[in-house]
Parts: sequence; C-alpha cells; structure tokens
Amino acid sequence: MEVVLPLKQMTTEDKLRVLEAVWEDLCRVPQNVPSPAWHEDVLRAREKRMQEGSSQMVDWPDAKQKIRDAAR
Repeated sequence: MEVVLPLKQMTTEDKLRVLEAVWEDLCRVPQNVPSPAWHEDVLRAREKRMQEGSSQMVDWPDAKQKIRDAAR
C-alpha cells in the first residue's frame, strides 16, 4: 500500500502529529516491532549515565512539548 502525504504543505507540528499517530498504532502490538540487537547496548549505556548522574530523564509529554517549541 502506498501512502502519499502532502509533506511540502504540512507544518512541522503536523508532521510530528502524524509520526505520533503512527507510533501509537505500532505500540498497540509491541511484539510486531522488533528491537535491533544494538538497542540493548544503547539502553545499557543510557542506564549507566543515569546511575552516574550525568544524564536525567524527561517525561514524554515534556519532551514532546520541547520538540514542538524548538520547531517553531
């Protein structure tokens, strides 16, 4: 199935909303979204930085708002 979106006419906010909708749909059946082998290494490195205090978490709604604000 080919999906055609009017990307040139869409705002950054519109594009982010489309990405968010697709991601929400993919998350409904997470076992259908395979995780690449290197992903575990990345997650372990991030966890280590969290434990060391050199990194901190941001709530997803706050992160999305920060992305939207930066796109304006």
